[in-house]
Amino acid sequence: MTSGYFEDVEVGDSQKAGPYSVSKEEIIQFAKRYDPRPFHIDEAAAARSVFGGLSASAAHTFAIFISLTNQLQPPVRATAGLGYDELRLPNAVRPGDDLYLEAITLEKRESKSRPDCGVVRGQFRLRNQKGDTVLQCIGNGLVARRPDAKAST
Repeated sequence: MTSGYFEDVEVGDSQKAGPYSVSKEEIIQFAKRYDPRPFHIDEAAAARSVFGGLSASAAHTFAIFISLTNQLQPPVRATAGLGYDELRLPNAVRPGDDLYLEAITLEKRESKSRPDCGVVRGQFRLRNQKGDTVLQCIGNGLVARRPDAKAST
């Protein structure tokens, strides 16, 4: 993929981003504002929880994922997200984790309603430094077509 336009995206293409380093302070600060459950903001309570220690909230993990999608290399000219399917968070994000994102193109098609865009469907995996998956999903997005491209419909 060279220009990041829809025409350059191929099924099987892979993109990567990261690392994103997660600190204890960030986990607590985010949770205090958006998900103030004891296992996200209090280390003693977190140690007694099902997580066995401080962990980032699902919303925080998803926010990190979204941040990294904007850093994927090589970049794609995404114009809008269309949603996420099969979102899973199989492992907790912990203080000190370094997170890496990989995206693999599964499908692509021309948009029926937006001739200036195509629809790309991709598999996303957010992993920590040990290779454990902390978030996975399938994403659907609009990708800009090359300005001189003509819709084949």
